[in-house]
Amino acid sequence: MMEQLTVKELYNLEETIAKDIFEGVTYPWEVLPKIGAFIVELGNTLPEDEYEKVWENVWVAKSAKVAPTAFINGPAIIGKNAEVRHCAFIRGNAIVGEGAVVGNSTELKNVILFNKVQVPHYNYVGDSILGYKAHMGAGSITSNVKSDKTLTTVKTPEGPIETGLKKFGAMLGDEVEVGCGTVLNPGTVIGKHTNIYPLSMVREFVPANSIYKKRGEVAEKY
Repeated sequence: MMEQLTVKELYNLEETIAKDIFEGVTYPWEVLPKIGAFIVELGNTLPEDEYEKVWENVWVAKSAKVAPTAFINGPAIIGKNAEVRHCAFIRGNAIVGEGAVVGNSTELKNVILFNKVQVPHYNYVGDSILGYKAHMGAGSITSNVKSDKTLTTVKTPEGPIETGLKKFGAMLGDEVEVGCGTVLNPGTVIGKHTNIYPLSMVREFVPANSIYKKRGEVAEKY
């Protein structure tokens, strides 16, 4: 087991309504196949004075702001004080955390966004988990399927970790900053408080508290 890639090291579970899905899990990508069923189960327990079930398997907090041109397909939960802006497309199996921002023309599919995540401009986030206050700059995306359609591995200094998943975007730790125009390739895992330079192409594990400039050039923050 590589400790730096574990749920414990990447995420503050007090900053998500989805805390229980991670119970007994070592690596965060293990929950990806479970998100849809978890949302349906959790949604049916949400307090009616705080959340409205707007249609089948879609729950939206009454304090959230959802633009009239946004589309939300279930299962989905939009958290308190979240903002879903014009032309956002939530394809399903999505948890949008409290105070999170899903911006114009952003697409989500099979994701957990922790509280205060920002994906505010032209982002695609699929089969991914974004930690507390993680931010993806304009036009940055996750690529969630390899071009040869084989199962995704996570590349680490200790060797590859087999995930058994065909669809796997990126795991971003708490307070990760991803620069504009960056592509996070399948199997990307980024540790807490790390910054990724704009226009980067990332396809491996990047340690916490780092500055990723390009492949092979990663500096420690402090």
